[in-house]
Amino acid sequence: MKIVGWIFALLLVFVALFGISERVAAERVEVVELHTQDQDGNTVTTRLWVVDYDGNAFLRVGGDGSGWFSRLSDSSRNPLVQVTRGDQTGTFRAVPEPDLSEQINALMQEKYTWGDSFIGSIVGGRKGSIPIRLIPAG
Repeated sequence: MKIVGWIFALLLVFVALFGISERVAAERVEVVELHTQDQDGNTVTTRLWVVDYDGNAFLRVGGDGSGWFSRLSDSSRNPLVQVTRGDQTGTFRAVPEPDLSEQINALMQEKYTWGDSFIGSIVGGRKGSIPIRLIPAG
C-alpha cells in the first residue's frame, strides 16, 4: 500500500511540475489579451503570444483551431476585436494569413525560444498553424 501512495505522490508532483513548466513557458515573454465575444455577447479574454511583422502584429492559432479562433471566424458576430498589449487597448480586424505561416512561426520561435518549442511539443508541432494579422480599425 505504501508503494501505491508513493507512486500517486510522484504522479502528482510530475503533473504539478508539468503545469508550472507550461505556465512559465507561456507567460515569460510578452503576452497580449485578445477580447472576443461569445454567442451570448459576453466578453471572453484569451492570453496569446504576439509578434510584429510587415507593419502589423500577428497572433497564431494551431491547425486544429481553438475557441478564440472560432469566435473570430463566426461572421455573424462583430468582425472587430479588441487587443490589450501592455497598457494599450486597441480595436482591430483579425485577418487569417495562412500563407505567412512559415514566417510567423519563425518569428514566434525567435521571440519565445524554448517556450515555443515546449508548447509546440505539447500541441503536436506548428504545422498547419494560421497566423492572424491584426489590422487597426479606423
